[in-house]
Amino acid sequence: MGFAVARNLAKKNPKGPKQAQNLLPANDASGAPETGQHSLLRFITCGSVDDGKSTLIGRVLYEAGAVFDDQLSALDSDSRKFGTQGEAPDFALLVDGLSAEREQGITIDVAYRYFATQTRSFIVADTPGHEQYTRNMATGASTADLAIILVDARKGLLPQTRRHSFIVSLVGVRHIVVAINKMDLVGYDEAVFEQIAADYRVAVQSLGFASVRFIPVSARDGENVMRPSELMPWYDGPALLPYLESVAITHAAPGDEGFVLPVQWVNRPDLDFRGYAGTPVTGRARVGDPVVALPSGRTSRIAQLIGAAGDASQVAAGQAATVTLEDDIDISRGDVIAAAGTALPVSRGLKARLLWTGERAMLEGTQFLVKLATQSANATVEALHHSIDIEDFRPLPTQSLRMNGIGLVTLRLDRPLVSLPYARSHELGGFILIDRISNETVAFGFVEPADGGTLQAVGEGGALARAKRGLIRIVGRRGTPDRRAWLAAVSWRVLSTAGLFAAAFALTANVPASLGLAFGDILLRPGLRALHMRLWQKAPIGALQDGAGI
Repeated sequence: MGFAVARNLAKKNPKGPKQAQNLLPANDASGAPETGQHSLLRFITCGSVDDGKSTLIGRVLYEAGAVFDDQLSALDSDSRKFGTQGEAPDFALLVDGLSAEREQGITIDVAYRYFATQTRSFIVADTPGHEQYTRNMATGASTADLAIILVDARKGLLPQTRRHSFIVSLVGVRHIVVAINKMDLVGYDEAVFEQIAADYRVAVQSLGFASVRFIPVSARDGENVMRPSELMPWYDGPALLPYLESVAITHAAPGDEGFVLPVQWVNRPDLDFRGYAGTPVTGRARVGDPVVALPSGRTSRIAQLIGAAGDASQVAAGQAATVTLEDDIDISRGDVIAAAGTALPVSRGLKARLLWTGERAMLEGTQFLVKLATQSANATVEALHHSIDIEDFRPLPTQSLRMNGIGLVTLRLDRPLVSLPYARSHELGGFILIDRISNETVAFGFVEPADGGTLQAVGEGGALARAKRGLIRIVGRRGTPDRRAWLAAVSWRVLSTAGLFAAAFALTANVPASLGLAFGDILLRPGLRALHMRLWQKAPIGALQDGAGI
């Protein structure tokens, strides 16, 4: 019943008998005493491909006694069939359950696991490292309090390491553990550990993490996972699991936020009842409190609050509730009920950071469906301000955003939406962009604070500003591949036109006629090409406006 795993561990590690004695199945009564209610820590593992994320999580689960006896037996069998560790158990198989993951030896989808120790409960998300599945990694990071970023001690920092670090900072994770893995393959060299730690500190100094902890580990052998490793006496910090048990997660202190309830459903069971159901994202409400419905701006008072247990005198953020009002107001799904006097921006424009996940590049002028909390609207990319260089996180001018690219954009909306900066509210600051034809989610968005009226000017602006944006869409921004491509296209068109003029002049010896033919070629061909592309790319109006499968 799984004891072959312990035998293999003993063969792999000279300290095996001592270690195997402590590694008991989760259903063994002597493994861990019963625990009461603990604080909860949500964390993820991320990093590049083959850095050992799944192996580390599998080992943590095993060390914590969260692997049951039948799972140990299955691990022993699966390790012989799918494992990559020879006779030793492959702990990655505890979390990589998809057949495609086992066949390729990579993580594809997010795997959630739940376990507890004597001092804390955990929800861990094992996320993929492959660049193609960055969207899955971002999904796993969106609910995490802490991120474990794996680094292969042999390879150091890789592009995915930097990209994942930027993404976790983007979604609001402020506590980082850098697990420098596979230390056994570099002879447990302290110099390697210190060099990677120094490189990472420099790389992420602009990301604003509240804490960054470096821990050297060997996930395969369990070194520095449950207890300090005797093979790394130069490291005087805690092992990984004890650190996770003790780390204090700091959250921003709640401000004097007013009550805000995005309406998810209008509950109308009969003619005598109209309730607005949803989960408040901030604040607290009581019966009789004055409220305002947004974006309409109409006011009323709370007549009744209904919670999970029935009528309630008050509800707070995070508690699902149904609200009834004293007045009949036209409120539907997507509207927001807020405490009167609460300052909530209502705008037809959003300035936001995007993590682009679509296969086709995003261009200025492209239209999407945006979903923010329970709200939805049609959105047009008004301006693509810059993209992020993943090597040093510098903004770079660009005309397009390609898959896994991160950039700053301004969106123009066809209806006003209620939003807050993502740093203030994840619910009213996070959104997705959806392709209106394929219904594919193509981007994760994070609302940025408006700066000096930029958002009010969206879609308006002066003629000069509109002309400048139009020119940039045609020729690209300076120094970008789009500008070079435009210059290359112009150069061959100029040569073609000059050749046409020379041929016409040789045949007619008429300069005005030859110039007219050349200039006609310059004007006519691009116009015809643009008309041709517009006709073929134009989608049916009904498909764009009626939801088309959404």
